[in-house]
Amino acid sequence: MKNTQTPIGAEKIGEISENVKTALKLDLAVGTPIYVGPSNIAHMEREHPIEYERFFGFLPEIISAPDFVGINPKDGSIEYIKTFPTNDLQYLKLAVRVSKDNFLFARSLYEILERTVKSRAEKGTLKPLTKR
Repeated sequence: MKNTQTPIGAEKIGEISENVKTALKLDLAVGTPIYVGPSNIAHMEREHPIEYERFFGFLPEIISAPDFVGINPKDGSIEYIKTFPTNDLQYLKLAVRVSKDNFLFARSLYEILERTVKSRAEKGTLKPLTKR
């Protein structure tokens, strides 16, 4: 049964889209909410302070309009990759993981190298999403 409650202290920042579900063959319903909670925010701020400061406000955009998506083979997290063409940063990765209570949480936010994105796209572990 689908959990319809919002986790305590969490904020909804997006949801699973049809494009992402299809590209990754997810066993999740379209519209499944993605949250960010206080511990997630603290982790991002502590572990990746530059990315947090510059891009935390873009989490809904990263989820709603990623350039690439994938499943991390190490931890099973959903990877949302968004291009931010600036002088010092090309790609940003947002990792979304399932909590022990079966909620999706944005867990980490950090830069990913262009060569890594291209290599993983060539191998098929990152799926490019078409723009609409």
